Parts: sequence; C-alpha cells; structure tokens
Amino acid sequence: MGRNPATVKNMVFRRTHAVLAVALLAGCSSVAEKEPEAAQPADIPIAGERVFPESITADAAGNLYVGSLTGTIYRASAGADEATPWAQVEQEPGPQSQFGVLADDSHGLLWTCVNPNQFNDPPGSGPSTLQAFSLETGDLAAKYEFPEGEPTACNDIAVASDGTVYASETASGRIFTLAPGAESLELFAQEPALVGIDGLAFAEDGTLYINNVRDNLVQRVEFDANGDYAGIATLELDDTLSGPDGLRPLGGGRFIQAEGPGGRVAIIDISGDSATVTPVKTELDSSPGVTAVGGIGYATEGKIGYLIDPELSGQDPGPFIIRAFELPQAE
Repeated sequence: MGRNPATVKNMVFRRTHAVLAVALLAGCSSVAEKEPEAAQPADIPIAGERVFPESITADAAGNLYVGSLTGTIYRASAGADEATPWAQVEQEPGPQSQFGVLADDSHGLLWTCVNPNQFNDPPGSGPSTLQAFSLETGDLAAKYEFPEGEPTACNDIAVASDGTVYASETASGRIFTLAPGAESLELFAQEPALVGIDGLAFAEDGTLYINNVRDNLVQRVEFDANGDYAGIATLELDDTLSGPDGLRPLGGGRFIQAEGPGGRVAIIDISGDSATVTPVKTELDSSPGVTAVGGIGYATEGKIGYLIDPELSGQDPGPFIIRAFELPQAE
C-alpha cells in the first residue's frame, strides 16, 4: 500500500527541519569558537565649554593631559571616559593660554608652553613662559620666562636623555634649553630658517627632529662636537604636509604627527635623510596635537575656525573630544 501523500509531506517537513537544526547548531558552535572582536578605542570628551585644546600628552601610566585656550589643563586618567580639569596655569599679568604640553616622568613633571591669550577681550599680556606642574599633585612647580624684546610664542617641548628640556619658539625662530638645575632658559638656536618651528621630539638614538608649521617641513637638528647648534637638515618626504604641529616619538626613528590645516594624523618613519608619511587618522577638525598610549593614538581637535573665521566667530563650537584610533604596528 502506498503512503498517504500527507504523511510523506509531514515526514519530509520534519526531516528538513532536523537537517536545518543540525546546521544551525553547527553554525552556533563555529561562531562560539571564533575569537571575539577587539573593542574599538573610545573617544574621550573634554568636560568644558569653548576649551579649544592645542597639545596633548600621556604619562607612563597612560594618563592623558590636554592644554586649552583658557589655560586649564585637563586630565583623563587611564581608562577614564572623560577629561576633567586638573590644573590651571598662572594667569598673571593677564589672561594666558596654552600651546604644548609634555609629560616628563623622569622629572615627575608636566611641562607646558604658556602664552598671552590673544583671543581674549582684552588680549592677554606679559611674557611667554615655560611652566612645570607636579604630575603627582597638579601643583605649579616652576616657571621660566622667555626673554622679551622679540615676538615670542612658546610652542612645544621635548626632553633629552640627559634631562635637558628643549622648547620651540615659533614666532622668532628659536629653540631654548633648560639644563638640569638651571634657573633660567638659555638660547640654543636662532635663525630665519627656524621661523615657524613647531613640534620637536627626540628619536630613540638621541637625534632631535622638528617640524615647521609655516613651511610644511620635517627637519633634523644638527649638533657640533661640543653639543652646540650646527644647523638643520630638511628631510625628503614622500607626501605633502599641511600645517605639521604636534610631534611625538613612537620608538626608533618613528614618530606620530598632527597636521592642523590638513585635519589628519600621520606616522612619520625616518630613515637617513628621507621619511615616509602614512596617514592614520583623517577628517579631523583642525588637529594640533597627538600622542600615543600603547597601540592607541589620541588626537585633539582644535576647531580653530571658530576663533579665526568671521563666519564662525561667536558660534557654539560644540563639545571638544579627544579622538582615539588604532595605530599600525611598525613593520
């Protein structure tokens, strides 16, 4: 006797579902065995209004420090989801703002370049200064004035292996040093070719590199046998820069660099007299500063247009956020 068509259909239906169930279970097992995707690095908002950050740095513990137009230093502790006010630069004799910030674990200090706030009404006054804060307490530890008489804009800081602090001065094309135990800044270099100097950082072998925000260059600082300034050598790059600003070492001859007008962050890999430029973060709103913690980059967005563009002046720039992104590993 032949089987009832309805019975056959029901058997096929049940068999099909059994096969699908087995396949589904196998699929679930396969998914369970896969490695979970790594979480993407999280952006960090800055808890303040009209912050207009410039530079950013990180200490050995992974804490982030950001300077601002108002002179407030913000800190995001390692793993924190927000940067909050941590310290305030001295405001005498008039409103002051910040450019470079650099965590110096060897001295237990945070160095910062402080300049009269030209966007304040009325504008700030007084000399530019290099100020240092205790990384442990946030208290002001030292303050050094730049000599008056020439236009001055302290921009960024680097520390040599012997503890000497180097500070770039953009407006008049100068580099100043502060030797360990010294009570005042000393002029290390000055020449027209240095006008526009911005970021500076030491390679692992002790070579000092700088960039020039005006001329879109990356350069090597030459020293003579006595350790004195002996000029600069311009590196050949494989890409065009647009307003290079903050410069931080990544190890060896590898650096990370922010480009404000270009709105990007790039890896600068130096070999001899040339360097490759590899963009790693783009479409930033005028990024003047960048730093790295492990394999994560952190960049500020200065939103400078809201200060200098008449069409944006006075408008709300919105929140200021530290942008986080993964960094490619060195080859």
